[in-house]
Formats: sequence, C-alpha cells, structure tokens
Amino acid sequence: MEWNLENIKELIDFLNEKNKKISDTVACFTGHRPQKLSWKFNDNDENYKRVWAETLDKIESAVQRGYHTFITGMALGFDLMCADIVLWLKDEYPEIKLLGALPCKDQTKYWKEEDKEMYNKILSQLDGIRCIYDKYIGPECMFERNRYMINNSSLVIALFDGKAGGTKQTIEYAKNQGLNIEIIKP
Repeated sequence: MEWNLENIKELIDFLNEKNKKISDTVACFTGHRPQKLSWKFNDNDENYKRVWAETLDKIESAVQRGYHTFITGMALGFDLMCADIVLWLKDEYPEIKLLGALPCKDQTKYWKEEDKEMYNKILSQLDGIRCIYDKYIGPECMFERNRYMINNSSLVIALFDGKAGGTKQTIEYAKNQGLNIEIIKP
C-alpha cells in the first residue's frame, strides 16, 4: 500500500477510535494524601470506614457497568486504598486488571518503612506498570502521571474535598477531557 495523506488520516482515525473504545473500559483514581485529611487514612476511624465502603461501592458498580481495568497512581492515601480494594475485588471479579502509573521509580524514597512495605506489596500484584520518569524531577512527575491516567481512562473515581491542590487540578483536567467523574467527599 502506498501511503498518502488520505489513508494516513484514515489510519489515525481508526487508531483514535480503537483507543477510545479501550479507554471506555478503563477507570482511574485521584484523591487526597493522608496529611490533607484529619483522619489520615487511619483504618479505625469512622470517616475512613465510610470512604472505604463508598469507594468499594463505586468500584464494584464500575465493574458491573463494564469497566475492567483500573489505574492507580500508587500515591499514599486514596490511590493505595483504591488499589487495595481492586485487588480485594479480584477474587469476585477475576477479569479485572490493576495498572500502576508511577510518577518516578524513586517515588517512595522518603516514605516511612511501613508505607514502603504496603506499596511494594501492591506493586508486586499489579497487572502492569507505566513509569513516567526514572527519577523525581519535581512536581511535574505527578502532573505527567495524572495526565497519563486521565488520557487513558473514561471514568475518574475521586476523593475530593473541593480545595485547591493536585486532586483539583486532576479533576479539572478530566472535566476538560470529557471524562465521567464520581466524587466521594472525605
């Protein structure tokens, strides 16, 4: 086949449509880190239990609506909680996949040892990993990771208190991209 402007455009349109169909079954997560919430993701706290139950309901509802791939940014707080829930749901829904979108390979460099253990446990159970940068280069790592997740999803499940920050920026970007957004209030 000889390539010309017309059949290249047809190929691009075909690939864009194929990618859209794939992303129609992909959801991602965004939400606050422990330090932004009074209950700090303490699993004995009533707020934590409520958010965990609401998140479970939203993820399970997404699975029942045809979402079978979930992307977590692997950050402390909501991202890792969602990853844990997806892994827990795999017993009931073995077809679902969990992908990790890492901002950088050294994401956990300054984390507490117990947080690194939880991260590594989840990391070892992921069905795939996309790492944006080899080393932390600044906040841009996180922004690029968030854009990657949004650009490859059609649904965002978010823990959001309405305040400025990375979660708000991610939700605004998702809105601009036309994604469905389901918000859980902390």
